[in-house]
Amino acid sequence: MAGLSCLHSGQKGNRMTSAATVIMYSTTWCGYCRRLKRQMEEAGIPFREIDLDQDGSHDHRIMEKTGGFRTVPTLEVNGHLLVNPTLSEVQAAL
Repeated sequence: MAGLSCLHSGQKGNRMTSAATVIMYSTTWCGYCRRLKRQMEEAGIPFREIDLDQDGSHDHRIMEKTGGFRTVPTLEVNGHLLVNPTLSEVQAAL
């Protein structure tokens, strides 16, 4: 992934409301991140991805939510953090 963040538009249409914003905090080496990215793209859920190894400015928020761990994937949906969510949990948060 080039740069600090990447926008994924989803491949099967937009199932989100126009007000929903999804940010995925991930790393390139995380298999769970790759799986959830693929599932979200297949479900047509657009999201912006931030690689925490390249941009650590968001680490503190994730560590506050997880009790000191930098757990990935962590998604932010409309300002709420979801730590290592399933696709169903992401869809429910939309």
